Amino acid sequence: MENVVLIIHLLLALALIGVVLLQRSDSGGLGAMGGGGGGGSISTRSAATGLGKLTWILAIAFICTSLTLTVIAAQNASGSSIMDRLTRGGGAPAEDSTNEIDTDGLLPPPSTIDPNTPLVPRAD
Repeated sequence: MENVVLIIHLLLALALIGVVLLQRSDSGGLGAMGGGGGGGSISTRSAATGLGKLTWILAIAFICTSLTLTVIAAQNASGSSIMDRLTRGGGAPAEDSTNEIDTDGLLPPPSTIDPNTPLVPRAD
């Protein structure tokens, strides 16, 4: 179910991007503020076009699928904290453990270079 809603969500996002890019810019965008066109059309309201109505429909559907995905993700949550998953057992920590995170897997392998060996060869 989640995959179906996710695919619909992605298709709606692509369709919404396409419909917005197809619309004609009436106000001139940011260029209208700099005196380069627009002619005071900021206060006028244009008639709703078919693309404008389609944009609203796609935007509402996009928000609905976003909320649906949020609800599905909340239902699939395990109810445990991410900190619980970092402990060794993955569940509740054992009583005799020290509650320390094992960082050995996060460290790079030990160096094989002797610390007394110079890094730059000497020109003797």
